[in-house]
Amino acid sequence: MGQLSEDLSTLLRKYRAAAGLTQAALAGKAGLSEQAVSMLERGSRRRPRIETIQALGTALGLDDAGIEVLAQAARVPRLAPAAPVAPPDELVARVPKQLPPTLSDFTGRATELDLLLQTLTKADGPPGTVRMAAVTGMGGVGKTALAIHAAHLAADNFPDGHLYVDLRGYGPGDAIDPLEALGQLLRALGVDDRTIPAGVSEAAGLYRSWLADLRVLVLLDNANSAAQVTPLLPGAAGSAVIVTSRRALTTLPGFRQINLTPLAETDSVQLLSRIAGPQVAPDTAAAQSIARLTGHLPLAVRLIGARLAARPSWPVEYVVEQLEDEHRRLDELGTGESGVRANIAGSVEFLATSNDKLDQQAAAALDLLGLPNTSDLITVTAAHLLGEPVEHTEQMLERLVDLNLLESTGPGRYRFHDLILAYARERAQLVLSEGARTDALTRLLQLYTAIAWKCQQLTHSDSHRLALASPPPASLPDFPDARAALNWIDRELPNLVELIRQANSSAALRSIVPELALAMFGYFEALYRWSEMRAVDAIGREIAGELGYHRIAAWLEHDQAIPALERGNFELARTYMLNSLEMFRASADSAGEGRCLSSLSFVHALMGRLDEALTWAEQSLGHSRRIGDHLLEGISHLALGRFHALRSEIGPAKKHFDLAISLAEQSGNLRSQAKRQLSAGQSYMMAGRDDLAIPAILTGLALFDEIGVGNPQAEGHQLLTSIYLREGRLAEAATQAQAGLRLARAFGDKQREGQVLIELGRVHAAQQDLTTARSLWSQAAVLLHPILPQEEAVALRLLAENPPPGDEPADS
Repeated sequence: MGQLSEDLSTLLRKYRAAAGLTQAALAGKAGLSEQAVSMLERGSRRRPRIETIQALGTALGLDDAGIEVLAQAARVPRLAPAAPVAPPDELVARVPKQLPPTLSDFTGRATELDLLLQTLTKADGPPGTVRMAAVTGMGGVGKTALAIHAAHLAADNFPDGHLYVDLRGYGPGDAIDPLEALGQLLRALGVDDRTIPAGVSEAAGLYRSWLADLRVLVLLDNANSAAQVTPLLPGAAGSAVIVTSRRALTTLPGFRQINLTPLAETDSVQLLSRIAGPQVAPDTAAAQSIARLTGHLPLAVRLIGARLAARPSWPVEYVVEQLEDEHRRLDELGTGESGVRANIAGSVEFLATSNDKLDQQAAAALDLLGLPNTSDLITVTAAHLLGEPVEHTEQMLERLVDLNLLESTGPGRYRFHDLILAYARERAQLVLSEGARTDALTRLLQLYTAIAWKCQQLTHSDSHRLALASPPPASLPDFPDARAALNWIDRELPNLVELIRQANSSAALRSIVPELALAMFGYFEALYRWSEMRAVDAIGREIAGELGYHRIAAWLEHDQAIPALERGNFELARTYMLNSLEMFRASADSAGEGRCLSSLSFVHALMGRLDEALTWAEQSLGHSRRIGDHLLEGISHLALGRFHALRSEIGPAKKHFDLAISLAEQSGNLRSQAKRQLSAGQSYMMAGRDDLAIPAILTGLALFDEIGVGNPQAEGHQLLTSIYLREGRLAEAATQAQAGLRLARAFGDKQREGQVLIELGRVHAAQQDLTTARSLWSQAAVLLHPILPQEEAVALRLLAENPPPGDEPADS
């Protein structure tokens, strides 16, 4: 036959297209995997078996001549059928075929599979390089399944055989030592057992000598260390190695490292459906729930799928209900050696029985680390849970990462897989006393409380709440400025809020919650986290009342008014403030009483009850002067300035605003100066005095920029947008709105983002760009719907008043 003009991949694609088959359809007819067909068409698999060519040719409807063309393109000679001839015994011994069977339902892992096959089949590195790959990941994540599947797909590249050893690195049973493993490999290659040396070095040398002129694929499964693997590596090019391990094998030089994570949701539900059969359709909510509750872990998905397949009369929803109970979840995922619990326990046991003390400590630490109802940890929170120094804690956490019992999500940041977290909590209940569990969570709550107070000290240095702070723990993170402290709490907020909920259900931990809630004021107020403030303060206020923490209860009662005000519920805010005023007076807290008086002035002004607002403001000013409190005096002047501005009495308003700002300047508090400038600017704007409003707002923005607190700046830019829009300065208004939008999004302030979108929409409407304006108002309505219904109503009203171009009603 002459020179072929087309290679196998081109020829196969041509024949498949002529037959009108997809890759999946061709794979199904030929009894192959879709991935195998895809690899042949991409040219990733160059030497398929003759049986594979025969199956493809038959599926494509080719005659013998056509199949011969395919075979020649694959450089596989098609032999005439003949009676099989048994090879000599020594040849059988020299061509081992030890790979375990691949899974017929192997699912997903396309990226990892391609990477692994490239490593095994394509020369890389200098001449003489052995192709080596390490597949690592937590127990049950599918390392062995991927390695075996890839080995079968690459098998034709290794005509001299395929070796497999289960090194049993994590049980069951004792791990295989290198000498025992070398014995298995050498015997598989045909070496007489009597000639195998008794020393590891000599046996490894003999093993490499036998492989020197061969092309063999070696699969070393379930290794526990680089030391266990190193003697088993070939020494000459031609052969290739795949190693699987729960431990990161980064100390193995020359290895391509492939770390497996749990399956994607689509792959999880597809795998579940394939195993369970038609009773579990992949597009159902039940299938998605099972995938989520099994943590997308292939082992767990397979166990549940097999259970459903064996019990076709069971409703899928029943299995979902069983898995939703965290206390039973590991029981539902297998109770024998093949179950998820045993799989995780094998990794923990490996650490616990190690000769390395740090490994033993890491295993013990797992129980305490699972106590919080969150999956995320950072080094400093873990250190307080464990009661250990930060440096030593990080070493233990990294050991857990090495065994894939913990995931490193960034420097100093870690995450548990859901099933490992369930195991850790289960262990904590079994092996730790209630006192040990309480002490660990107490240390964590005290850490959060101290950091919250530190943040409040940096953001509100003259806050009267600081007088209620408990002494901090010995070691705290170092925060150079307010921005750093705010960022720290912002990242930890989901964990912190969940810990507060957890503590609220514990009689032993509830007493810490009120102070933590109070300490969070500086963070909540600085970043406008009103929803979180409402939830946390409600819990703290209830507990403080029950336990008789009167001063803390009074402050939290007052602070609950702030989210109510932000949502436009002025009557509820007024009720909170009147209640807190009585509580402050009953506990003889003069500072709290003065703060309530000025707050009552503010809320009555918003309600339009100006005479009452004036009365409360005058009481506030007199009270602050009697007790010599300049902070409260400045806040009182703000309240009076706002009152006069609402009555368009600009002279008195300016006098009080200037006094409020002057008192802040005397105290050296830049944040108070900035807030008071913005407050004055907003009041001037509402009074129609843009000439006074603009300089005040710009000054406030500059001060906030100087101290690095950006969220209030979004409010300033929103105010300037409104002013410039009113003055017809549309380009400047758009610039201010875009600046406010960037800041609101950067700080996750959905409320402010929605409000700025409304203003930016008004700017575009004024520019006759109604399409963009409507898009912005629609976005604002969606954002504001769950958090600020009255502002959502503004966006909806604007949409109704400004129909799309072309939809205007016809003239009557």
